[in-house]
Amino acid sequence: LVSDWSSDVCSSDLFMEIIAYGGWNRCARLVSGDVELIVTLEIGPRVIRCGLVGGPNEFVEHPEDMGHKGGGPYRSYGGHRLWVAPEVDAITLQPDNDPVEHTTEGASSVFTTRTDRWHVQKEIRITSLGDGAFELEHRLYNRGGHPLELTTWALTQLAPVGEAYFPMPAFKSHTEEVLPDRPLALWGYTDLSDPRWTWSQCLGRLRQDPARGPQKIGMFCPQGWAAYANHGNLWVKVFDAVQGGDYADFGCNFETFTNQKMLELESLGEVTIVDADDHTGHIERWELRKGVKVESNVDAALKQLTSIADKLKAKT
Repeated sequence: LVSDWSSDVCSSDLFMEIIAYGGWNRCARLVSGDVELIVTLEIGPRVIRCGLVGGPNEFVEHPEDMGHKGGGPYRSYGGHRLWVAPEVDAITLQPDNDPVEHTTEGASSVFTTRTDRWHVQKEIRITSLGDGAFELEHRLYNRGGHPLELTTWALTQLAPVGEAYFPMPAFKSHTEEVLPDRPLALWGYTDLSDPRWTWSQCLGRLRQDPARGPQKIGMFCPQGWAAYANHGNLWVKVFDAVQGGDYADFGCNFETFTNQKMLELESLGEVTIVDADDHTGHIERWELRKGVKVESNVDAALKQLTSIADKLKAKT
């Protein structure tokens, strides 16, 4: 399915080329400003690297999986991937071990899988926003003969040993709101006393620790952003947040997970009934900022991160 497109493509804010990377012979390298993405073509769709040119990978790479392709077992690989929510092993853990088709549509690079045994075809469309920022549209196509319930789930595995930041839904006094309006989804292994968590009224934080095992929470994040500080840099993703929308996992459009190897920032689209040959999807925007230190004061950190996220949302 890999196209034979291999020439370098340049525009005012984007450079693309086909390179070898991580044991694979063919990967698409997309450069905007001083930030590069590397997308695998022999497996996927998978963004295996996001980093400053010449700098470390802000995404994790799992050495035992790098360069592998084909075969039946699901491999984690690392990087950024597209799943189907909610998590059901047979459907969600559909291996992405086969080649993807790589095409261009206008200013976008499009990476598309074969249709799987559940009649689902996955696609990630990447567009440069300039100045080191990218927009990623995640699509799930129904290639069967009947409607399917589908939910896009975009998961980014980030390198150790950084710290994630995510805004909490607005705090209200008891006199303002007597009914619950800030649900938090907990998994069976969630431990809110784990020292990797730091909680405040306005900001949640989760540290990655190579000595500690799985930890996860989910929530509806109306602000629609999350960030990860590592290597002296700050990586930010913004995503959809539809008030009153139908989201999986008790209403989550955002989830974060960590274990000994990495930390994930995950966004989810709405639950959708998708007709045959139609699709559903949702969009993320990414930005990697060099040399950004998150403020130590919680209120100042929230103001700083919100400003960065709002500017990313406003990019055209």
